[in-house]
Amino acid sequence: MEKHRAIPKGYMTVGEVAKRMGTTVRTLQYYDKEGLLSPSAESEGGRRLYSDKDVVKLHQILSMKSLGFSLGDIKNRLMALDTPDQVAEALSNQAEAIRSKMAKLLESLDAIEALKTEVLQMQSVNFSKYAAIIGNLQMKNEAYWMVKHFSSKTLEHFELLFDNANPGLEALDALNLIWDEAIRLLENKVSPESDLGLALAKQFWDVVTQFTKGDMTILEDMIESGMNMANHDEKWAEKHGLAHEFLNPALSAYFTSINYHPYNPSTEETK
Repeated sequence: MEKHRAIPKGYMTVGEVAKRMGTTVRTLQYYDKEGLLSPSAESEGGRRLYSDKDVVKLHQILSMKSLGFSLGDIKNRLMALDTPDQVAEALSNQAEAIRSKMAKLLESLDAIEALKTEVLQMQSVNFSKYAAIIGNLQMKNEAYWMVKHFSSKTLEHFELLFDNANPGLEALDALNLIWDEAIRLLENKVSPESDLGLALAKQFWDVVTQFTKGDMTILEDMIESGMNMANHDEKWAEKHGLAHEFLNPALSAYFTSINYHPYNPSTEETK
């Protein structure tokens, strides 16, 4: 550390740096103690002095701290600032960290706005549904909005599946894909009784069976939930209606082909 009789040009006391950078003397002293940022010089009177280069380094530290980095992470990420290339690289790293943080903040904002919309559409406070919606939002499941229409029993069942490697989410994703395929077959005038129709019906029923674990009361709740969704979401009602215009006769033909009825457990599959 250099020694100076007076404060030379390009150097500042700890108080001056703190005021200029909007921080505190105590913070700068702590950074010095932790080996994060030490003054470059000292006056003969014992005043610790910071250089302009120290100020730039402090800017790195404060920027990364505002992004949520721990002091340990910051210490490992700090770079030498001895050449224009090193300064530019340090600034590029800061810019990338800011972009990453901004993306996460935007995701959080979108999730908050989505949850607020769902909360306002529900007629009562229900923290179980709030938690389930948050879980779906975090998993980036586009079907998160369906949760508010689930009955307590279906929601409890869904949460149980959600805790078990997320098959509940997989089922919703699978159903959406099946509905899309059903609409495609309908638009292409494929017969629901065709091999393609029967195969899609089997795929649909396999997903439903896996989700309900064979509990037909869950299926009844799902059907009722679907009716509630149709009453509250015009776009979903249109998609669901078109899909089941194909799936309903396809399911009927499929059940007939295997001599099975979902509400009669005594029947046995023959195929």
